[in-house]
Amino acid sequence: MTTLSAALLLFLVMDPLGNIPLFMTTLKKVDAKRQRFVVMRELLIALVVLIGFLFLGQYILKLLHLSETALTTAGGIILLIIAIRMIFPSRDRNLHEDVEGEPFIVPLAIPYVAGPSAMATSLLMMSREPERWFDWLLAVLIAWFVSALIIYFSSYFAGFLGEKGLIAIERLMGMLLITVAVQMLLTGIAEFVGKSLENAL
Repeated sequence: MTTLSAALLLFLVMDPLGNIPLFMTTLKKVDAKRQRFVVMRELLIALVVLIGFLFLGQYILKLLHLSETALTTAGGIILLIIAIRMIFPSRDRNLHEDVEGEPFIVPLAIPYVAGPSAMATSLLMMSREPERWFDWLLAVLIAWFVSALIIYFSSYFAGFLGEKGLIAIERLMGMLLITVAVQMLLTGIAEFVGKSLENAL
């Protein structure tokens, strides 16, 4: 996986366009003059969380004695579930949370931007090739920066694309993510079968 493809994967998982309505709804009760500040603060918190998970997550996996094959397969399953929800959203499982007053960390930074899927993806990249830590860090920064731009100027994107345009793009992103998820699943299964045959022989 190249740095650019890793950044694209993280961008799809972070789903900034899908987060636009969630951010706008959550910030309705916040004073208009503070909204930009709150958005920037939450985006920076999300970045710190993602970078922290990128470098510390692999040690948690080592403590749990989890193999790369299991992690790849699990990552594929997680991404597949997320992608299916992007394409077929459920009103019963909407991520929107009612917040009284000004939100802090939850739900804007976590889970809207730095959600479980983004954390799992960064963890997966680092655990498979830890020597390429700079590439993965750069991928996180690129994905975060593009997502931050979209979310920071969410009102402009919402006005330009409209509700139907946002939904259409999110469905397209979901389709791309399903392809990535299936590839990860196939890779995990192939690695498991290959190692099982090696042990048998």
